[in-house]
Amino acid sequence: MERHDHTPGPAQEQDRWQRGQPTIGDVRRRTAARLAAAGIEQPALDARILVGFALDLNRDQLLIHADRAVSATAAARLEELLRRRLAREPVSRILGRREFWSLSFDLSPETLDPRPDSETVIEAALAAAGPAPHAVLDLGTGSGCLLLALLSERPEARGLGIDASAPAIATATANAARLGLGARARFAQLDWCGSLAGRLTPPRFDLILANPPYIPDGAIAGLEPEVSRFDPVLALAGGPDGLEAYRRLAPQLSALLTPDGVAVFEVGAGQAADVAGMFTAAGLTIDGIRADLGGVERCVIVRTRR
Repeated sequence: MERHDHTPGPAQEQDRWQRGQPTIGDVRRRTAARLAAAGIEQPALDARILVGFALDLNRDQLLIHADRAVSATAAARLEELLRRRLAREPVSRILGRREFWSLSFDLSPETLDPRPDSETVIEAALAAAGPAPHAVLDLGTGSGCLLLALLSERPEARGLGIDASAPAIATATANAARLGLGARARFAQLDWCGSLAGRLTPPRFDLILANPPYIPDGAIAGLEPEVSRFDPVLALAGGPDGLEAYRRLAPQLSALLTPDGVAVFEVGAGQAADVAGMFTAAGLTIDGIRADLGGVERCVIVRTRR
């Protein structure tokens, strides 16, 4: 099939728009231009994804069929997607899914949109827990991305994910089933406002994962709109200083970990030292602090003290 890589002149493209016959290439360029004018980062990437989603075409198909006319129905569908993106709704929310650890996770309004930085937690957990963490606990599971990513790497492991949100639990359960991990992952609606001791089965875990809310309450409104408007506040708000969840969890860890257990906690920028201090004061050993690809100290690794 012939490829058409040439870029039409402005007059040709304008003529096609006026006749109501823009091509896929025309639509991509105009979508990217509108996103750029609105200050959206990576407008060309977002345009490719949104046009592909509206037309049900993958990246290669968009290139191969760049000269194909776009129907009025498809154009209207794209316009609705673009309206949402211009309102700063993240592309992942518009698509209803996010890739994390090379796995695709469905999202819901009650789940945090997983960030690439959180993959640092999985890297640290795999290194610290060794080859055989049999029982895994995920605190504040959301979409289930941390627990399910870990289980995908450790076929012998089984896990429990807890979250205060019933819709989040439903989303995580569906993700586990779709990824073929439902037989090894359980989810329960539970929060850590009170003690978790005696409320979990099994009562102790070889590995605990957590991405608690760690944004100071007063800073949420100043976050980028993609986060402040569309991520659930309960998954962001960490109290006045962002550290409230760690204060609640640190005294409980010794009772939840097996004698050789390890816990890996994601933290916000500049929080690692304070969080490590809380765990040390609770009688635990700090096994390390791991930075993400941007050099930010992103997770604190904790062991039971021997």
